[in-house]
Amino acid sequence: MQRNLTRLAGNMRWISSLRVQLFAEIVLGVFVPLAARFGIQSSYSQHPSAPATLVLTFFSVVSAMLMSRRIGGFPGARTFIYVLPTFSMSFGLAMLAALVLRLDYNRTVLVASFTLSVAGAYALAYLSARGAVRRFHVVPGGAADSLYDVDGAQWLPLAEPAVPPGQGVMIVADLHHDLGSEWERMLARAAIGGIPVYHVKQIRELLTGRVQIDHLSENSFGSLLPNLAYRKFKRLIDVGACLLVLPFLAITTALIAICIRLDSPGPIFFRQQRMGYRGRSFTMIKFRSMTPQVRVADGDARINAITQTDDDRITRVGRFLRRTRLDELPQILNILAGEMSWIGPRPEAMDLSIWYEAEIPFYSYRHIVRPGITGWAQVNQGHVADLAEINMKLQYDFFYVKNFSAWLDVLITMRTVVVMINGFGSK
Repeated sequence: MQRNLTRLAGNMRWISSLRVQLFAEIVLGVFVPLAARFGIQSSYSQHPSAPATLVLTFFSVVSAMLMSRRIGGFPGARTFIYVLPTFSMSFGLAMLAALVLRLDYNRTVLVASFTLSVAGAYALAYLSARGAVRRFHVVPGGAADSLYDVDGAQWLPLAEPAVPPGQGVMIVADLHHDLGSEWERMLARAAIGGIPVYHVKQIRELLTGRVQIDHLSENSFGSLLPNLAYRKFKRLIDVGACLLVLPFLAITTALIAICIRLDSPGPIFFRQQRMGYRGRSFTMIKFRSMTPQVRVADGDARINAITQTDDDRITRVGRFLRRTRLDELPQILNILAGEMSWIGPRPEAMDLSIWYEAEIPFYSYRHIVRPGITGWAQVNQGHVADLAEINMKLQYDFFYVKNFSAWLDVLITMRTVVVMINGFGSK
């Protein structure tokens, strides 16, 4: 039975090919609705809306497929969940472009294209998932032995230094460990033969979504600087998004302010010094969600800065605001000031940040990008309180810095919407 399942998974791998999926989606989402509306043999010159419709559907389908494939490459990105959001975003941008450019296009064809391509993407995701179990042959020794505790893959231990037979073979080893000459020769033969050979650290990052830095000098990042080109582009997106949403949030913020005022005495806003971009402090602003606190001695400031589970300082309105993350809305002003971004590592209170830097190596490296309202750690881990959880959160932050890109930001944005609905990780 297991052998039959393995053979079936191998036969299904071709469905996961980008070329196959693009071809299937273009046929289903572009040519089928166009042919049904305008005919197969008719000249497009007879239909003024046909050329623009062809361009819009083709752009929407291809960009949605590429986006979903890119997002699906990140840990925990289940393809089924992100099919509808990615296709909705792609087709929405196409319709916005058509509106701005005043293009003459056929709305019926565009709706049919969206419906068929989404249905096709779900079908492809289902078929791909049947052969999606990743199998790694593990070279014994060093840190590779710890992989057996990592979920998300099937680990096949190698008993002798021989290249495993079959198709789709992948090998993982601790390349920093002294494996011995026979094992090293085997890995060289495998690599020359086109078989992927991964370092244990690569695979652990791929499956866990976390990056652990053991030495700041090691070439784990390729460079200690993140994607500089995207960092500048991201700043433009941050400002543009703020200016776009500010008019729509005016009523929401006013209602929240009234509720806070009626719920408990104290100011509407909460201001606190946080550690920010490049290690510079700034004043972060939020809607107040807790009862005002009297000033405490420096030794107690760190304890007071940590919000505990069911903290009795949280107000009734504040509990709702924290669960839905609406208490973070005023940080739009921090984004406009260049102190924060929509997405990035969460800024910590100064007392906590100083404590973490003293206890955790390389903690300050997370300040190499602007802190965010939401981030990779927030959608994967939620609120943290002790040093062990902070250390894991730091590994999520390092993963974000290493994979700093628009694709990862899109994935975090989608997950944040889910977090706002289910309240994951709130305190």
